[in-house]
Amino acid sequence: MKTKSTFQQLLAFAFIITFNFSGFTQEKESDNWSQWRGPLGTGVAVKGNPPTSFSETKNLKWKTPIAGKGHATPIVWGNQIIVQTAVATDEKPETVTDDSQSDGERRMSGTKTDLIHEYKVVSVNKENGEILWETTVAKKMPLESTHDLGSWASNSPATDGELIYAYFGSRGIHCLDFEGNILWQKDFGQMEKHMSFGEGSSPYLYKDKLFILWDHEGESFLYALNKKTGEEEWKLARDERTSWSSPFVVEINGRTQVITSATTHIRSNDFETGELIWTSTGLTRNVIPNPIFEDGMLFVMSGFRGSALQAIDLAKAKGDITKTDAIVWKYDTNTPYTPNPVLMDGKIYFLRANNGYLTCLDAKDGKENYSNQKLEGINTLFSSPTAVKDRLYIAAQDIVLVIKAGETFEILESIELDDNFHSSPVIVGDQIILKGFNSLYCFSIP
Repeated sequence: MKTKSTFQQLLAFAFIITFNFSGFTQEKESDNWSQWRGPLGTGVAVKGNPPTSFSETKNLKWKTPIAGKGHATPIVWGNQIIVQTAVATDEKPETVTDDSQSDGERRMSGTKTDLIHEYKVVSVNKENGEILWETTVAKKMPLESTHDLGSWASNSPATDGELIYAYFGSRGIHCLDFEGNILWQKDFGQMEKHMSFGEGSSPYLYKDKLFILWDHEGESFLYALNKKTGEEEWKLARDERTSWSSPFVVEINGRTQVITSATTHIRSNDFETGELIWTSTGLTRNVIPNPIFEDGMLFVMSGFRGSALQAIDLAKAKGDITKTDAIVWKYDTNTPYTPNPVLMDGKIYFLRANNGYLTCLDAKDGKENYSNQKLEGINTLFSSPTAVKDRLYIAAQDIVLVIKAGETFEILESIELDDNFHSSPVIVGDQIILKGFNSLYCFSIP
């Protein structure tokens, strides 16, 4: 179901025509925030210079309430911000079937519901905060319970500027155009996450393929889908249990690799065929952070009930690299559980578990620039840092910190806001966009 005004229809149509005329290029992608962790997959805005100081009254361009609950980080293309949310209705299913929850099936330990939800994709005008359109892609009861601090819309969407891919885990992936029309949908079945903590892995879009990592307590798979049709190009079974990490794609030495982090193994598979290229020993349980890449080096990490970080030279990676010099260095303390790291200008920044302590290492050799520095005002957080130019932005409950990038730790600004943030900051041009529990914010210097 889709709703929008005639004016909004014309505006969205004009955007599509303009974009299709200009065509998709890497340069165009760097001007946008096309998927989870941005255009490079590293949490870095390639271009941009948003304000370092803002508040509910200072440098606030607009603030728009968003119905429902969704911790997915938004994406941005052109004039449209794409948000995912799950809105509870007052309706209940007539009967409990295999397509809905039951205590015996789900082993629930988190938040559960007996209400039907509307899974929505919402488009917001980047310049004024007006809602351009919203599309309900599914109206059903959640199949999974979720963590008490989670949501049923925690998977971030992706786009190539032509199509939008909204993924809701057990409620499928949905392909829409930039007017909010549903073009195709695909259902993968029902996930069974560890401790019923809910779902959160995001799709990864690269060239003509869309990758979905389906790691759970049942049969786990890596899917490669045709982005135009949703048809499976290949599908790999995995001896993995629950993870929330997302796939990552990198080109090196003339070969395109799809890389996944998990508990049993780190794996690289061929982009076209799914053939295994290399593998390494896995990380901790409940892997969440994505692989990240810069200057030939891949970094994988996790921090649930332990700490693990591997720095891998992809030029040397072939076969089982567990005990080879392809693993250049390791780090085994203060790594993140939920938040993803940031990789910028030869330095890797990450938080300790889900806590407000920041570490910065040299990506080349793992040398500590600083370790376990306290982020004043932040105790617990679930969002990931975002970097641009010479600074990092970190959002948590009622607060955003601006941190100096580089070898020396320094808090540049501490900003109080009237909302809580599990979504990560998004930076496009001179704007910083924050998705709170209640509202979507946009800050920029007038």
